[in-house]
Amino acid sequence: MKEIPVYLFTGFLEGGKTKFINDTVAQGQFDDAANTLLLVCEEGVEEYDVSALAEKNIFVEFISAKAKLNPDKLSALQRKHSAERVLCEYNGMWLIGDLFAALPDGWVVPQIMTFCDAETFFDYNTNMRSLVVDKFSNTDLVVFNRFDPNADKMPYHTIVRGVSRMCDIAYEYPNGDAEYDNIEDPLPYDIDAPVIEVADRDFAIWYRDVSEELDKYDGKTVKLRGLVASNPNIPKDCFVFGREIMTCCVEDIKYAGMIVEGASKFRANHGDWIILTAKINIKYNKIYGRKGPVLSAVSVEKTQAPEEPVATFY
Repeated sequence: MKEIPVYLFTGFLEGGKTKFINDTVAQGQFDDAANTLLLVCEEGVEEYDVSALAEKNIFVEFISAKAKLNPDKLSALQRKHSAERVLCEYNGMWLIGDLFAALPDGWVVPQIMTFCDAETFFDYNTNMRSLVVDKFSNTDLVVFNRFDPNADKMPYHTIVRGVSRMCDIAYEYPNGDAEYDNIEDPLPYDIDAPVIEVADRDFAIWYRDVSEELDKYDGKTVKLRGLVASNPNIPKDCFVFGREIMTCCVEDIKYAGMIVEGASKFRANHGDWIILTAKINIKYNKIYGRKGPVLSAVSVEKTQAPEEPVATFY
């Protein structure tokens, strides 16, 4: 089966998705004679010249109802236009997961770009935080359009980095110039210390950084507070150490943990809060089903829950 690449453009109303696609087409990015299906799931002020796009073998289809976003419908549109690739201007009010679930077999998403109006972004983040997190969690690039050259970039940067440390961030100014974010994100703990001491408030950042940059932590020793979890599927010499983490709202709170080996010499029971000192080894573990961080216990000290038991990124 031939793969169909899907280039996804998401973000909120008037964020600049349509303008970016129109500008990209005008610059000749798709002048290779390949048929392209442009799915438009949100109509803003700026519009597409459907006839002009068709002359470039770019065929526009509008999907205004999420119920019509399904594998059968999308496959039919792809066959209708013999499309070899897909551009999708996605509705900012719809979850990214709904789109992934609607993609036919063989459709793959190599790139996601998220567009925000810098003038209204903080309102969205305050009132629709879960949707902001949804868009930033999987994106490769966040673009803040209409950005005031005199504005402080740090609040925007902090919100993005609270969700993803992996994506790029760009600021586009009213005159059309653009600048990539170059703000450094020092970790809130000393990763080169003999023992990395992670404060309670930094647990979520530590957990995510270890998960995303495994090799950086291989062989390091860490000390931090967390919650013990165990079940019959975990070997007797092991337990899971972690905390509940909230990304954006109470509905998404989940326990996130890592395997601790060599635990039988320490008395720690399910539900105990402990201060764990352990060496991090990046290796295969059958509980993960892949390579991941396995903690080798050095010491375990029972303690009380922190003032904020649920860890956050901000």
